[in-house]
Amino acid sequence: MTSAASDLPRAATADASATPAFAADLALALRLADAADAVSMRRFDAPDLDIRTKADHTHVTEADLATEQAIRGILATERPDEGVFGEEFGSTGSTARQWIIDPIDGTANYLKGIPMWATLIALAVDGMPQIGVVSQPALGRRWWGGTALGAWTSTPDGATRQIHVSEVSDVAASSVSFQSIGQWDEVERLDDVVRLTRAVWRDRAYGDAWPYMLLAEGRLELVAEFDVKEYDIAAHVPIVRAAGGRFTDIDGADAIDTRSSLATNGILHDDYLALLRGSP
Repeated sequence: MTSAASDLPRAATADASATPAFAADLALALRLADAADAVSMRRFDAPDLDIRTKADHTHVTEADLATEQAIRGILATERPDEGVFGEEFGSTGSTARQWIIDPIDGTANYLKGIPMWATLIALAVDGMPQIGVVSQPALGRRWWGGTALGAWTSTPDGATRQIHVSEVSDVAASSVSFQSIGQWDEVERLDDVVRLTRAVWRDRAYGDAWPYMLLAEGRLELVAEFDVKEYDIAAHVPIVRAAGGRFTDIDGADAIDTRSSLATNGILHDDYLALLRGSP
């Protein structure tokens, strides 16, 4: 994949007096994604991929570990005073400015040779994600965005374009991704997801990072899920918000540490919250 760092919006590469506060951070995050893609793609679909089971019974591959190590190595050199929170190696350093990383989101797909996985990179300031990069190298796709920087995507042909959420204003005309029926079952909210699917035009469970990016591109109106850690969703938050959407937890709180997420086009956010609560 061609680096998107050179394709930052003009505002992010202008002189210092006109540059948004997080432009340099976003440029670094894009370079981190370049490095991560090089490592993760090297072992994708390898017949001898090393796969292990973690204490929580989820899988980890050699590529998960190597990808996070590659990112951490660059950050240790370029941002030694900033913290890092990654899925595989935990939290180190400051939480005031903290890089939040999921080296391979969708490990189950990765180890099966299914190209629907992504590297997620975010920078959170005082717990709030301000920039995010989602890189899906097996499909040649990348998305990025941040506070005052807009939301953008690049495609396999090298084109870069700004993205925005949809303007759909009727729940009955909306398309949603509820991610996994098992997640809703585990938290005893099957009735809520069934009510949601009956109220909308179209529902699917696309899973992992991709549906959030479809939302940011205006192709979906809602993505909601449970059992998510900070590194599962931190990169999505700035992209969705910069694209004009809204991102909260399932109860409407502005938080990424409550193990649930609700991302929408913004227009329908309150309607979805009411629907999921069973309100008339």
